Amino acid sequence: MDLSILYRGPLASCDYDCGYCPFAKRRDSPETLRVDRAALERFVAWVSAQTEDRINVLFTPWGEGLTRSWYRRALVELSRLDHVGEVAIQTNLSSRTEWTADADLDSLALWCTYHPDQVPYERFLARCHELRDGGVRFSVGIVGLPEHLEPARRLRAELPQDIYLWVNAAEGHTYTDDEAEPWAELDPLFPVSRFPHPSQGRACRAGETVISVNGDGEVYRCHFVSRTDPTERLGNLYDGSYRKALRPRLCPLTQCDCHIGYVHMPELDLYNTFAGGVLSRIPAIPAISVIPAGADASPVTFVGAVGTRPR
Repeated sequence: MDLSILYRGPLASCDYDCGYCPFAKRRDSPETLRVDRAALERFVAWVSAQTEDRINVLFTPWGEGLTRSWYRRALVELSRLDHVGEVAIQTNLSSRTEWTADADLDSLALWCTYHPDQVPYERFLARCHELRDGGVRFSVGIVGLPEHLEPARRLRAELPQDIYLWVNAAEGHTYTDDEAEPWAELDPLFPVSRFPHPSQGRACRAGETVISVNGDGEVYRCHFVSRTDPTERLGNLYDGSYRKALRPRLCPLTQCDCHIGYVHMPELDLYNTFAGGVLSRIPAIPAISVIPAGADASPVTFVGAVGTRPR
């Protein structure tokens, strides 16, 4: 069986203070951290034992995971397993990167987000170069707020050109065509993020080949379909009860506006666009998403759908 797992344990602490995030500067208690560590170690042990399956893993903690040794260790251990295709984590890249040298770099990948008001630009860019020099696959992104446009342009100009710079449409923000244009110049796939995707009654791999798992091993189709509804629970990872519930499903929600959700909608054909890097948001083609002023070159065209206004 091929299975992609989005894992989110109890961890909710973060070292950043982003105004749009409810977990900014939150501190977990020692007990919460202990429970989170034990839950993650149990999950890693379970994945390690599934040698007859092909598994991909994306860690999507509410907080920042890489400041915790057990997340770094989990990524290294999982990357070394022959039956794990891709293992990735969403991170603000605030922690050191030396640990990646112990991982299998064919499997490990990082989904890195740049927060201009939280970290000195030079420090973030240096971390990106450390990853690049170490052979680590990664993507870099930013939230498309007006005040982030110039930092994003600077970052795009100074990142290696084959590193994909993605732009997330700011939550609750509507972009006019003129406002969207500079973001699309930075990220050719920004049109995919710009509009929420109508999803109700439409096919999605979530609940069939993609699942969401919490620290207790409870399995749901995705992070966004309500976990308060008992009918949406697919079972438990550790007793195997989830397996009999895996099947094609239609989305019950009106729309999907997050990459970790809509990337699994077959109609968008994003599995072709991100082949080999679906969970880490790394396109299959090198992402030269903006051409420096005066350069005599042509922009890269991505495979797969690049998104249009939803119908």
